[in-house]
Amino acid sequence: MQIEKDVHSNNIIQFAGNHKEVLVMSADLGTSCEVGEFAKKLPERYLSMGIAEQNMMGWAAGLAKEGFRPFLHTFAVFLYRRTLDQLEMSIAYPNLPVALLGFVPGITTPGGITHQSIEDVGIMRTIPNMNIFDCGDTTDVESALEICREINAPIYVRMLRGAVPRLFDPNVPTKFNKGRLLSEGTDIALFSVLCQTTLVKNKVK
Repeated sequence: MQIEKDVHSNNIIQFAGNHKEVLVMSADLGTSCEVGEFAKKLPERYLSMGIAEQNMMGWAAGLAKEGFRPFLHTFAVFLYRRTLDQLEMSIAYPNLPVALLGFVPGITTPGGITHQSIEDVGIMRTIPNMNIFDCGDTTDVESALEICREINAPIYVRMLRGAVPRLFDPNVPTKFNKGRLLSEGTDIALFSVLCQTTLVKNKVK
């Protein structure tokens, strides 16, 4: 199995170079969320918002309304638990194209229970207009940013960092909500779901 490092770090720099509307926002976790190099190479498009996730949501909503594409970076648990009201009212109900990149999802964090996002998918599935993408390998990480751009709506990405295995063909990018055949046989059929969505067009009058 091939293991690769700094996948998101390299990908976000290249992606932003191709899409001038992209802004990277961080809740004081730039290095931990692999955007430290981005801040050095594209400082004018990097916003460090401090440990103020609710405020970051409000900024992201305003920037999205002005035509920018904000990509928020912090640990997964801080993207939905601390900011739920701002997330729903400012981003989800207006159906704004804001990408929430949540790192160390589930129990992958060494930070203990305060940093574990064990109910994030369940909560995000209840939010109107919210899409969910769960990365499973390097190919998924490389595909995630383009998926965010294509969705053009609120999306929550369970992002991987550090040393990430390569399980899927790098020449076949992941497509949102589309299956991928890994191998063929005649005895049994195994299905694995990596992508899911709860896209609901909910208009408030």
